Amino acid sequence: MRVAVLYSGGKDSNYALYWALKQGFEVKYLVSMVSESDESYMYHVPNIHLTELQAKAIGIPLVKGFTSGEKEKEVEDMKAVLEGLKIDGVVAGALASEYQKRRVDRVVEELGLKSFAPAWHRDPVEYMRELVEIFDIVMVGTAAYGLDESWLGRKIDEKTLEELVKLNEKYRVHVAGEGGEFETFVRDAPFFKARIVFDEVEKKWNECNYSGILEVRRAHLERKD
Repeated sequence: MRVAVLYSGGKDSNYALYWALKQGFEVKYLVSMVSESDESYMYHVPNIHLTELQAKAIGIPLVKGFTSGEKEKEVEDMKAVLEGLKIDGVVAGALASEYQKRRVDRVVEELGLKSFAPAWHRDPVEYMRELVEIFDIVMVGTAAYGLDESWLGRKIDEKTLEELVKLNEKYRVHVAGEGGEFETFVRDAPFFKARIVFDEVEKKWNECNYSGILEVRRAHLERKD
């Protein structure tokens, strides 16, 4: 089974890749969609440029697609990228977004390929517990009451997960960020041949709408011991 993994650099797309490799699939490509719109309905935006560094760390070719981020047209932009690849299936990191999964499934079906979403409808707490054990995950975007500026750049570990569970109880923050409450970046994983180190970052916080981004300006690969 030759597949492409829709890859944003965050926890869910890395889980999709982790799952595909464990299945024994031949992962031919990582596919990153770069949107001009910060309000993309389909795609992860913060630090999408770093997928190039991640692909280098992983050792799988990266294919980048570009879109203006216009609703629905951005789905066709993804289709145009996928239809040029010699693959049998597409693996996505969808967890709970019906909007995204339906559109990915439709595009994949139209191309005559198989669609896989290994995290679909998993229990968010159980899912996050698995992720923090196998990945080095950092929060790079927030947009929810309870997630203030101090969360930007924070490593998501067991302690952080406990706090997210409490925020879910208090403010209904989705534990896995599936309501757009937060965005993540994976700096290391079992299939990375080198880990990613942030050299220069900047927190951009908007007090008016209580949201922010950790912009990674420079990063490098560091060999594992």
